[in-house]
Amino acid sequence: MNSVVKDPVCGMIVIPGQGLTFSHEGQTFYFCSEFCRSKFQARPQHYAFGIVRQSYDDAKEARRIGYFSMEVAIDARIPSYSGGLGVLAGDTLRSCADLRMAVVAVTLLSRKGYFDQILDEQGRQQEKPVHFVPEESLRPLSAAVHVEIERRTVTIRAWQYDIIGLSGHTVPLILLDTDVADNTDRDRALTDFLYGGDQDYRLAQEIVLGIGGIRMLRTLGYNGIQRFHMNEGHASLLVLELLTWLGGGQPAEWDFEGARNRAVFTTHTPVAAGHDQFDYDCVQRILGPVVPLDVLQMLAGPDRLNMTRLALNLSRYVNGVAMRHEEVSREMFPGYPIEHITNGVHSLTWTCDSFRRLFDQYIPGWRNDPAMLRKALGIPNDKIWTAHMEAKGRLLDFIRQSGRSSLSTDTLTIGYARRATAYKRPNLVFTDLVRLREAVKHAGPLQFVFAGKAHPRDFEGKAFIERIHAVSRELRDDIPVVYLENYDTEMAKLLVSGVDLWLNTPQRPMEASGTSGMKAAHNGVPSFSTLDGWWIEGLIEGVTGWSIGSANPDSSDGDADDLYRKLQDEVAPTFYRSRERWIDIMRHSIALNASFFNTHRMTQQYITNAYLP
Repeated sequence: MNSVVKDPVCGMIVIPGQGLTFSHEGQTFYFCSEFCRSKFQARPQHYAFGIVRQSYDDAKEARRIGYFSMEVAIDARIPSYSGGLGVLAGDTLRSCADLRMAVVAVTLLSRKGYFDQILDEQGRQQEKPVHFVPEESLRPLSAAVHVEIERRTVTIRAWQYDIIGLSGHTVPLILLDTDVADNTDRDRALTDFLYGGDQDYRLAQEIVLGIGGIRMLRTLGYNGIQRFHMNEGHASLLVLELLTWLGGGQPAEWDFEGARNRAVFTTHTPVAAGHDQFDYDCVQRILGPVVPLDVLQMLAGPDRLNMTRLALNLSRYVNGVAMRHEEVSREMFPGYPIEHITNGVHSLTWTCDSFRRLFDQYIPGWRNDPAMLRKALGIPNDKIWTAHMEAKGRLLDFIRQSGRSSLSTDTLTIGYARRATAYKRPNLVFTDLVRLREAVKHAGPLQFVFAGKAHPRDFEGKAFIERIHAVSRELRDDIPVVYLENYDTEMAKLLVSGVDLWLNTPQRPMEASGTSGMKAAHNGVPSFSTLDGWWIEGLIEGVTGWSIGSANPDSSDGDADDLYRKLQDEVAPTFYRSRERWIDIMRHSIALNASFFNTHRMTQQYITNAYLP
């Protein structure tokens, strides 16, 4: 019998002569798949030398936190996200890996992604499905589980992506997939589109994520999990699976308190319409009798299954994602003890190359401890400006190569990149073009860079994109306006580091947190934003950036006027006539905001507040 060896990446047994090989420094390594070999080739020193790693079986037993999210942005090649929720999830898991947290994560595969955005010359959005080949970037797992959907048995398989932290610790991301030969064509497509289809499709996806996700973790051997963290209500059905699992499938033995003690819930939505709800006729037809209807109505609402209310009733800890969002959530769901843990971003991921080098020079250790960025107050002005201009040059080169426009390096460049939808008010800055031209005339030239997708069924959001394109033609001779198509995380990195000022204009109080301004702050880019979400906590007027309007959610009529006034009287004059003060604001954005609004701080708060007994 042939001897056996372990794949150095995943720990699986490989028989020499039957596996893939790669030679490194005179030694031959064997691999179970091309995916593992490519991971090793990229970082051989990580896998081969100096780092002691547990076997995968041991690591599974040691996992204590199961993190569930409908979307996770973790790799540019994997279209498993649509926007901020997924980006937050990916940043969270990166910090979990850096901090050696005993976490395993679950999401959906999303073979055709959210969509690729195509914009014509008038700014009309068209959607094109993504064509994702999981074999190119994910490792297939042999396990399979089953769920009941419309009284059909649906098979779920899984893929794995390893998130490896600076410490060498791995957080496994399990991606659930129903494209299995045993399933009907309809069921095989359940994990095709992220947030696609109708209500039936959405509920079926949430069955796969919540119920199928728990079953998959148990089948894979993750039997030591003590907390199941639901990142938004899409995964809330997992609490029903916990009930039936802990009660041995017998309603008379259901342990409501035991299930509640294992669940943690983070809500991200400050408006009622954003919380998934399903008619009970639909629920009974698609979900079936997982629990009796009267029990489900008691837990999730008498009239419709409200996924948020279901999670609220069966979670030991519930939080919003900013201080203000806690207040809004308590108003929406009175009587529930909702706390807050303000969001953050993964510092190393969102800091551009030029600022990474700068921080490495002046703040050694910041990569492992982003709180050290408070020491940015000691970085010389010229160093900060040089790093910024390098990042700005990369953005302007990208825009030039895209063929959209050619922008000036010396002009105050304002960036805006969000999902195109009504409450984010992407057109607020273009409310009065006469006022905008006056600001340029009195304070200096401006140029704008926009990006963002509208949901395929958000026709008002699509109209905003068309309006910005129309404005760009109208202002062509006075104020350059560029709209970049197919916004993704790679483009976001260029934007948040390359613009001079980050603009954010949500309608109060509809911004739960927002994280784009936090990313900008890591690159010394100050924010100019309405007082909502995280900016209420991050703003020191004229020190870390500027506010637009007041914090009163009932007084938004003057927001545009305040925007134009500050742009003309404070923001642009500071940029053009007081460069030293502008750089000081950049420095304080790093020292005060980046040092706090990061996922290292955030995940440590989850450990203390949500995970520990």
